[in-house]
Amino acid sequence: MRKLLSGLSLIGMLVVWSALRLPQQTPEFTIQDNTPLNEVLLALGDQPLPHQIDASIPGVSAEAGSNLVHLGRAIKEDGGTTTRQSRHFVCTSCHNMKREDPDLSVSDPQARLEYVAANGMPFLQGTALYGAVNRISFYNGDYEEKYGELVTPARHNIREAIQLCAVECSQGRPLKDWELESILAYLWEIQLQVGDLILSDTEKQSIELALNKTGNKQKAIDLLHGKYLSGSPATFVTPPENRKTGYPEVQPGDAENGKLIYELSCLHCHEQERYAYFELNESKTTFDFLEKHFKKYTPYSSYQVIRYGTAPLPGKRAYMPNYTREKMNDQQVEDLRAYIEMKAK
Repeated sequence: MRKLLSGLSLIGMLVVWSALRLPQQTPEFTIQDNTPLNEVLLALGDQPLPHQIDASIPGVSAEAGSNLVHLGRAIKEDGGTTTRQSRHFVCTSCHNMKREDPDLSVSDPQARLEYVAANGMPFLQGTALYGAVNRISFYNGDYEEKYGELVTPARHNIREAIQLCAVECSQGRPLKDWELESILAYLWEIQLQVGDLILSDTEKQSIELALNKTGNKQKAIDLLHGKYLSGSPATFVTPPENRKTGYPEVQPGDAENGKLIYELSCLHCHEQERYAYFELNESKTTFDFLEKHFKKYTPYSSYQVIRYGTAPLPGKRAYMPNYTREKMNDQQVEDLRAYIEMKAK
């Protein structure tokens, strides 16, 4: 009996020893549509993004950040609420919090207009904050003309970019450290996912091969980076030289397209004076007024305010940001004019 037990013990030891000798199988990394993009890039060996959250600061939370972004204030650790970050705007005044482009690798204002219209979102001057943490440059292109040297520290630093937006764009107070990190924590919750990118089955397979050590990691990193913009381009443009005839070299205005712009852009801020002192609505009086001024050289000309915006004034800090070419192209401005003229008849 002892010999039998000893034999069984020896066999058990050999089985364990053999199992230890076998190469260990590591689970394969598979990507799904809801896999965070940054997780994939880090697994491939890409450089970490420079704006990780500093969670050591008391009070930092994604929930507080969400409240600051959507409501302009948050609950503090002691249970009280912060003062409003701005009396005039919240982040959603100018930025969508969901994906707003069908193809994240290009900036196409018409494709964006159709996409937001189909998905129940406004058509805004600012770039969507969805995926903001996946970008590495901010206030790009001609924004230096507007904000001067303030752009320099913000161009490659998301924290400085958020503060610039809080103080200059929102005409509000600077964010405290815990508020800033909370907003960053919220933005990390709405980072890009693999499903946001236009990847073919073959491209997905090549990325998974690279993740599982049998493919080219750098090639996979470059492939993913090519599927979205690392920063939003911004080109400032002027009204047409002749406001009576409008922008040259565009198609005749499409009133149906202009209707989308009026409803998803103009009314977003001006309906019932949501973010503006100048009210717009669907009345004929409103359209008559807009039509009358559209082609004139007045502060009420849509050409004027779309391309130049308006400036904040003492006692009237709410203002209108301008639309860059990438946010509303010349054709869309003419489409808006066609809709207003049609409604004014």
